[in-house]
Amino acid sequence: MAAWIGIAAFTAQTEVVDNSAALVNAEAIATGPISPADIISNAATLDTGSAASTTTPDDAVGIAATVSQDWVTRVAASTGIPERALAAYAGASLVLATENSACNLGWTTLAAIGKIESGHASHGGAVLQPDGYSSPAIVGPALDGGTFMGISDTDGGAWDGDTQWDRAVGPLQFIPETWSYWGADGNGDGEANPNQIDDAALAAGRYLCHSGNMSSVEGWRSAIFSYNHDNKYVDSIAEAANRYATASTA
Repeated sequence: MAAWIGIAAFTAQTEVVDNSAALVNAEAIATGPISPADIISNAATLDTGSAASTTTPDDAVGIAATVSQDWVTRVAASTGIPERALAAYAGASLVLATENSACNLGWTTLAAIGKIESGHASHGGAVLQPDGYSSPAIVGPALDGGTFMGISDTDGGAWDGDTQWDRAVGPLQFIPETWSYWGADGNGDGEANPNQIDDAALAAGRYLCHSGNMSSVEGWRSAIFSYNHDNKYVDSIAEAANRYATASTA
């Protein structure tokens, strides 16, 4: 079950790891198990050293189209991450590798956030579609000051359907007010939509990189803490990111 924590929202975690787990394999968390050149579609070789196919899905667009389908198929099989979601996470990391190389954001971090926030866009029985939208759309509970912190409506209900309180929206659970500043167009359709996983992954990556270099334990934790102000949340993201890093290279 998703933790239902969006950016700037606070809540308790039911599944966490000891603080020490967040210190394990910091390099893999920050940079991912392979270099950006290994997942971009025009790479000469994969990390295994074998000749790479540069094929991408016929319907791939935007950042997802920059990722080798061979890589996506192989890593999705070893990690359990849905291929469509994985292409978005990897594509976003490739954009940031060029756009903000000093950040050192790995795809494993974005995948971990996607897992914790919405089960890779599967929360509540939702299904991630080929176009990157989940059906039905994923909308969190009202941030009404009860179980969750109170955030009055900031978008007139445009994204979350609630004109009284804000709700976290989409596979990466963006709060509408945060999306109004950080929203991105990852699929190249001219619209920034938090319900579309390419858009959400790219926006989340830029948000994290705004904190600075993520190649150190301290820098990585600081960036994740900015996404959700809860050290237990940071620990749970670290555990998931390390698990994906290990599985993808097994």
